[in-house]
Amino acid sequence: MKMIGLIGGMSWESSAEYYRILNEGVRERLGPTASARCLLWSFNFAEIEDLQHRGDWPGLTTHMVNAAQRLETAGADVLLICTNTMHRMASDVQAAVGVPLLHIADPTAERIKAAGFRKVGLLGTAFTMEHAFYKGRLADQHGLSVIAPNDEDRATVHRIIYEELVAGKVLPASRDAYRAIITRLVESGAEAVILGCTEIMLLIRPEDSQVPMFDTTALHAAAAIEMALAG
Repeated sequence: MKMIGLIGGMSWESSAEYYRILNEGVRERLGPTASARCLLWSFNFAEIEDLQHRGDWPGLTTHMVNAAQRLETAGADVLLICTNTMHRMASDVQAAVGVPLLHIADPTAERIKAAGFRKVGLLGTAFTMEHAFYKGRLADQHGLSVIAPNDEDRATVHRIIYEELVAGKVLPASRDAYRAIITRLVESGAEAVILGCTEIMLLIRPEDSQVPMFDTTALHAAAAIEMALAG
């Protein structure tokens, strides 16, 4: 089994889900006492959040590259960035290490295409919904048409992530707000919805949407299991 290197702590709420999904998946595949071989580099998310909202992406890139290199040195055979937003610097991280980085958008897009969908709504942080690094990969490499919420809805999605979900708060009013936003995405033509923030799966369940939802956390972790057990 290959060693999985997790760049996490962004936030630890979703990193804990990665750890659970990886270990449950390996146990299912290999038997009741089996668990995933993994290393976790966990950031203090307060420091990362501050740099994100100050727009210090070069500083964030330095942190991410350093974490990736340390995990590689420690023996990681494959790397995962356990957050959608920080895939903004995925290419810089991959260039700095000699082991593969499994991009979170790729297994998500492959599953969407396999299900026959081409037009998808995207929920995530403002950085993920607005910047080209994520939507561009889905469009250019996978041929998907991506619909983001309107300005007001993007602000609501972003606020709930940073003020509630990363702090472990799951509020019924916020679930209702997300349900309404998903409805508006569907009305705009979305055939499916990407949960493009690794914390959203803490709030939203399949029954909250009229169309299929694709949880990037679960799909990313599942793809990592396949890589770890391949060969």
